[in-house]
Amino acid sequence: MAVASELQWVPETLYNAAISAVVSTYSRHRKELRPLPENIQFDIYYKLYKQGRLCQLGMEFCELDIFAKVLRVNDKRHLLHHCFQALMDHGVKVATVLADSYATHASIEEQNQDRISRTVQLGFSLGGFLSEAGWFCNAEKVYEACLRLCKPESDQQRVIRAFECTTRLIHVRNANCKYSQAEDSYNSARKLLEDLKEMGVTVNEAALHGEMCSLLFSKSHYDEAYKSCQASLRSISPRLPVRCVIDILRQAAKACVVKREFKKADLLIKHAVCLVREHFGVRHPKYSDVLLDFGFYLLNVDSICQSTAVYQQALDIRLSAFGGRNLHVAVAHEDLAYASYVHQYSYGKFDDAKEHAEKAISIITQILPENHLLLASSRRVKALILEEIAIDSHDKDIETKLLQEAHDLHQSSLNLAKQAFGEFNVQTAKHYGNLGRLYQSMRKFKMAEEMHVRAIEIKEKLLGEEDYEVALSVGHLASLYNYDMKLYHQAEKLYLRSIEIGKKLFGSGYSGLEYDYRGLISLYYNTSNHARMFEFQDILNHWNNIRDGNSSPVDILEYLANCRTELTTKEIIDKFFKID
Repeated sequence: MAVASELQWVPETLYNAAISAVVSTYSRHRKELRPLPENIQFDIYYKLYKQGRLCQLGMEFCELDIFAKVLRVNDKRHLLHHCFQALMDHGVKVATVLADSYATHASIEEQNQDRISRTVQLGFSLGGFLSEAGWFCNAEKVYEACLRLCKPESDQQRVIRAFECTTRLIHVRNANCKYSQAEDSYNSARKLLEDLKEMGVTVNEAALHGEMCSLLFSKSHYDEAYKSCQASLRSISPRLPVRCVIDILRQAAKACVVKREFKKADLLIKHAVCLVREHFGVRHPKYSDVLLDFGFYLLNVDSICQSTAVYQQALDIRLSAFGGRNLHVAVAHEDLAYASYVHQYSYGKFDDAKEHAEKAISIITQILPENHLLLASSRRVKALILEEIAIDSHDKDIETKLLQEAHDLHQSSLNLAKQAFGEFNVQTAKHYGNLGRLYQSMRKFKMAEEMHVRAIEIKEKLLGEEDYEVALSVGHLASLYNYDMKLYHQAEKLYLRSIEIGKKLFGSGYSGLEYDYRGLISLYYNTSNHARMFEFQDILNHWNNIRDGNSSPVDILEYLANCRTELTTKEIIDKFFKID
């Protein structure tokens, strides 16, 4: 008798055979399947998806009652995302249909308390799914309808639900770059919180502080974001859902990164990684959310190679979960594009970075309006890449064309940032700096100088004189003075200032020091200061030795595969506040 391992064919399970049989006659029996348990219904719908029968699947998912059932099958959420995204890509506007259906359902008059409670809960579930899937406008419509159900606000339970709904509104509006509306929602939530306190009701404020931290971070108000992150961490309680705890940890980690509190950021983001793996697994979109923030941390602590590896893993998860034309996928492409650009900057290999940047822009423009703020950062990344490709080109016509395209992208990004944030904002300053570098490549040196000086002025006013962003702009202005305007004395002072800030923040192995060191070596050669030239040549050699000892991406991927936490969230937070 042959052993089982030698079998070339294994019969299909009876359950799967039954599902296949039902699907084969689905059109005749679809209404008879409605009373089946939710998990069985889901498997039938997933089989329709696998067979490419998207029109039939779309008919089912566009019915609010049916979709409400599949939402309750929590252990197959990633499969539901596959189905949902396939329908959206197929042209079935299921997100819009469901949001409209819910708004109509919620507007029905004469609802009793039990019906209102069920409808609100459905709104939270549907809005949460749409937000998780990246359809923020539709999620916002659901939450707005949900919020209207929670009025009048004299009833204690309704006020509690209104507070939670308003907190959720902050999230989707912030994610969709509706910052003023998100701030309005925050103010409404604060008012509801005061009402609850007057009623003697204690509500955990951690999620609200976390959403405010995220909003302030998006607006580049980093000091205030850091304060909100501390408040959210202090407010975490054992009863808070783990999903909310993870979001607070990752957002707080980002706030710590921009404040250069790297030890604190490391503590929080690694704990978030461990929690999400334990509670959601490695295929869930929530894991990709945390990986993107982990990649952001690694990029900012100068672990560029490791950051690129983590961003790639996050993109792979999102592609697996959502497929193609999805906003979350676009964001992951953009993050990987920038990390790849930084990683390959010294080698001049930008094909991968360019491809990811173009994919991000393509997806966003298919989903959102052409003037949406989310396009600003994607266009900026592509412009940076095009500039480097143009510089390396040996064809003058190609160089001119690419530089002009980069200019148009940078100018568009600057205009969007000024409309959203105004003149005095870190994002606006970054775009000024990018234009400064581009004008230098275009040999428009006075315009380049004006842009760099403007960027430095804004950054110093907002971030202080010793911030990393200031050092970047100072180094770029030094390069302009050194290589193009021959203002060696001014360039020397700026290089030394940039080096001092970089070493103070990141240590002697910081990657950005290379360009300052090489700039000074060139400067001292041109001014015949050979003693200083040889001094910085030795410093550069020492820097190379430090960089050669850096870890490889295998280290970080191995860490992700095996990470475990021995501390509770409370112990992590206690440790956070003890770090100097």
